[in-house]
This record gives sequence, structure tokens and C-alpha cells, in this order.
Amino acid sequence: MNSLKNILPFTLVVIAMASCKVGQNYNRPEIDFPDQYYGADSLRDSLMTGKKNMAAVNWKAYFKDSTLVSLIDSALSNNFDMQKMTKEIDIGYQNLQQSKANFLPSLGASPFKYNREYYSEYYNNYGSNRARRNHGEDIPTSLYTERMEYVSSLQASWEIDIWGKLRWQKEAARADFMKTQEFKKALQTALVSEVATTYLNMLMLKSQLTVSRRNYELSKNTLRIVKLQYDAGETTSLAVQQTESQMLRAKALIPDLERDYAIQETRLNELLGRAPQELELVHHLEDIAFDSTYQTGVPLELIQNRPDIAASEYNLIISNANVGVTQAMKYPSLTISGGVGLNSYQIEHFLDPMGAGFALLNGAIFQPIFQNRKLKTNHLIALNKREIAQLDFKETIIGAVGEVSNALVTIEKLQEAHNIVEDRLQVTNKGIKDAFLLFQSGFASYLEIINAQEDALENQMELVRLKTQLAIANIELYRSLGGGWK
Repeated sequence: MNSLKNILPFTLVVIAMASCKVGQNYNRPEIDFPDQYYGADSLRDSLMTGKKNMAAVNWKAYFKDSTLVSLIDSALSNNFDMQKMTKEIDIGYQNLQQSKANFLPSLGASPFKYNREYYSEYYNNYGSNRARRNHGEDIPTSLYTERMEYVSSLQASWEIDIWGKLRWQKEAARADFMKTQEFKKALQTALVSEVATTYLNMLMLKSQLTVSRRNYELSKNTLRIVKLQYDAGETTSLAVQQTESQMLRAKALIPDLERDYAIQETRLNELLGRAPQELELVHHLEDIAFDSTYQTGVPLELIQNRPDIAASEYNLIISNANVGVTQAMKYPSLTISGGVGLNSYQIEHFLDPMGAGFALLNGAIFQPIFQNRKLKTNHLIALNKREIAQLDFKETIIGAVGEVSNALVTIEKLQEAHNIVEDRLQVTNKGIKDAFLLFQSGFASYLEIINAQEDALENQMELVRLKTQLAIANIELYRSLGGGWK
């Protein structure tokens, strides 16, 4: 009890010092958001209309294609990277639980321990040997049992968090766990985007195959007419050769497109976490539509929606917590330990708490002396890493705004190009009809037919490509705003 009285005042004084915790609480750094970037005006206008934020829209509501929705749902369940990320999150959760346990005392128990000590005649144990002689006992010359001891104990040790070291470690572990959650969101956003992009590429190739096969049939029909003219002596063999060459060129596009389609199909199956197999696509590229009733947001909202920005900020929180940990390591640490148990040299008295019981209470202060340079270096390194993390956070935000700007300009310019190609396609389609009529009437040559068909094929393929790129650009805008993980 006297030892307890002696240590309690000192313990209370040290605990009172706990209010002097080191480190700084995290505050989000000020970010100078750009007032001007491509599409900023249209975003502000749409914000005033009260439309929903695009990034806040669930991906099932954003995509209107039922087949695509089903494919994405399957990918989120079966994709191997998503499954591995789930395990990473569990690891982060276990580390967080461990950091919380640091605040609790550590307990240890020794249910029963038995010691038996052997000595010889010349063992340096003068007091014991003299006692034997005084009692008229002969000291044996061989090994003999000098003492038997029976012990059972329970020990506890508790480090008091005077300077906030354990608190900072807990904050760092929590931020690290939250960062893994954001990584999963970012992975899901990327997976949704890639599945949708691959699906659109397959629809594009499907449409291009339809165009190529139709053009091939048209070329065969042209060749048939040229051959009839050749048989009638109205044209030369050169006309037949060139028309046939044009037909074979149209035919050669088909296997190339079929190969590209098979590659995209294999990639989509990989994203779904399964072996290559045939996928039935019931929809067409023309069926693809995106809901345009949502606005895209402003830079401030990007922080709330983009997982990579949230992960970058959690990394900054971790760096700030590590500064507190390294600073606290430079100051003394206090550990209180105690134990209770039974100790007896006679087994018959072992269970008697009055005769064999004992209780211990110790307090220890550890002050690093010769490690001052090392601890100071660690603290300075942590300060620099916090500055780097802050710069990374700002850079991530600026990069996010740039991605949104690029997506907006891409959509705008692709739409302009798409409109031009649509108008051009109407002209070329009319040209084909006119060329056939003139050719059959003898007012146009086979070369004009070939040129008209090639021009129409090029425009049709380009229109399909632009439709696909426009759809992918909308997906990229959705992703760049942080959509796809809700």
C-alpha cells in the first residue's frame, strides 16, 4: 500500500500533463479554384436551373441500356480486382481495430508455474549452506533439491497517452482505412467506365460490320452490272478488274472487324471475371442514350464526388497524424504496470491468499537520450512528407478540373463533327443513288460509281466511330466527375 501511495501523486501529475498534446488538428488547406476553365460558364448556368448533379446519379440510372446495366452489375460482383480490393479493405479495418486496442491495458496471465532448483555442495549459496550446518545437517556432495516454488499470476501494463501519440496513431489508421474505401470507389468508377467503353466499342464494331457487309453486297451488285456491260462490249476488262478490286477491298474489312470484335469480347469477359465466351448484344449503337437532365457540377463539388480526391485528402490526414506521432516520440512515455497472484514454496499453502498472495504496482518513465538526433530527423521528415501530401492534394484537384474541362470540350467538338458527318452522309447517299441512275443510263462511268461507294462507306464508318466516341466522352465526363461508385 505504501508503494501505491508513493506512485499515485506522481501518476496524477503526469496524467495532468496530457492536456499538452503535441501536433496540430487537421484542417483542409485553402484551394484556389480556377474561375475560368472550359465549360465553366455552361456549368454555372446549369447549376442555376436546379438540375441534379451528374456525379451523384447512380450508374444504373445513368445508363439506359439494360444489357449494359446487367454487364456492369456482373462485373462489380465477379471482377477479380474488386474482390481483391474487398480483402484490402478488411486488412485496413483490422489495422484500425488494432490502433483502438492500443488505448487498452495489455494483460498477461501465468495460470501455474512450477520451479525446482538444484544445487551442489560448493554452489555459491553461503546462507543456505550455513543454515544446514547450524541444524546439524550434512551438505550432500551430489546435486540436491534446494528450493521448490509454485507461482500463479496476472499481469497488466498500460501506457498513458500523455502526448497524444496513440491518438495520432489511431487517426492515421482510421484515415488509412477510409483511404482504402476510396480506392474501392475509384476502382469501381474505373471498372464501370471500362465495361461501358468496351461494350460501346463492341456495338461500334457491330455497326461497322453491318455497314461493311451491306457495302460488300452493293459492290457485288456493281460488279455484276459491269460484267454484263463487258459481255455486251460496252466497257473494258480494266473496268471489271477495278470494280472487282473495289469489291474485294470492301470484303477485306469484314474479317478485320470480326477480329477486333472478338478481342473486345474477350476483354469484356475478363472484366466480368470469366473465361472468353460469346456475348449476345441485343441492342444497337443507335439505341444508346444518356440522361441529359443533370448538370455536371463545379470544382467545389468535385471534392465530394471523386474518390481519388478523397483518397488524396486522407493521405494528407495520415501525413499530418504522422507529424504528431514523430513529435510525441521525442517526449517521455509513462507506463504503469501491476500484477497480482499467488507464490508459495509449499504446495499445501499455495491456495491460501493470505499467506501466498502478492500484489505489485510499478510506474516507469522512459526518456530517449541518445536517440534525440534520430527522433528529430524523423519529425523533420514527417513535416516534409506532410508538405508533399498537401501539394499532391492540390495537384489532384487541379487535375480533376482539367479532366472535366477536357471531357466537356471533347463532347462539344465531337458533337460538331458528328453533325457535319451526318450532313455529309446525306449528300453521299444521294450521290450513290444518282451515280447508279446515271451509270445505268450510260451517263456515268464505273469509276464514278466506285468513288461514290467508297465515299459513302467512309462516311458511314466515320459516323459510327463518332457516335461511339461521343458516347464514350459522356462516360468519361461521368467518370471524371466521380460518378459510377454510388
